[in-house]
Amino acid sequence: VAQKIIIKNPTGLHLRPAGNLCKEAMKFKSKVTFIYDEKNVANAKSFSAWSMHKAGDEIELICNGEDESEALEHLIQYIKDGLGE
Repeated sequence: VAQKIIIKNPTGLHLRPAGNLCKEAMKFKSKVTFIYDEKNVANAKSFSAWSMHKAGDEIELICNGEDESEALEHLIQYIKDGLGE
């Protein structure tokens, strides 16, 4: 399952929110990846993959596995809610 979302956190994904999002992704058994710049694929469970995105960037989250729907819904909502900030 997949869904596009725009990073709306005003400070983007700096150290704290990037770490928070990585921790949230690791709660799920499914493989969680995301596409950015329409061609680059990254592991969403890797902190360094998240820490390069700023407010206004669009990403597409992709979840694949036994809890994929739950993972996608949770992570999209987590981003919408401000990434724990």
